[in-house]
Amino acid sequence: MTKDAVINEKQVALFELGGETYGLDIGTVHEIIRMQPITRVPKAPFYVEGVINLRGKVIPVVDMRKRFGLDTSDRTKNNRIVVVAISGTTIGIIVDAVTEVLRIPNSAVEAASTIVTAGDTDYLQGIAKLGDRMVILLDLGKVLSKDGMFMDGSASNAKSEKHTPGLTLAGSSVA
Repeated sequence: MTKDAVINEKQVALFELGGETYGLDIGTVHEIIRMQPITRVPKAPFYVEGVINLRGKVIPVVDMRKRFGLDTSDRTKNNRIVVVAISGTTIGIIVDAVTEVLRIPNSAVEAASTIVTAGDTDYLQGIAKLGDRMVILLDLGKVLSKDGMFMDGSASNAKSEKHTPGLTLAGSSVA
């Protein structure tokens, strides 16, 4: 693969949430794990489920359905916790399912319409058209920085933190 090809595409991890497909820059994703027991933390924001112990490290876990104001549903065997690094902070996000990791050409990505982005939606990086489906590309740092989760407001700087992980898919068959 040429350097120009890498510059002209995004590598993203796709996940499902409330019947829609979302994409995260793979550079922010450390690993994808099965659901595990979550310890609740008193007085945490409503969308923070609690914390998990991941190989001796305490990781806060955010329920993305709650964060986006979607109806909550019972957990299934497909639910996953996507462990990401945002502004030097490692957190887990609960999603309905992780479907795949793929490369999306920049030419397939359009900026979200101003009608869609009216209000508090600066976390949308764009919408990718992949055949007959559309993928909402997220700036997870901005999604999570809204309520002061990242005090310096620089959560979106995670993009500059070019971390190319050996993506660990614990108990998952993500391609």
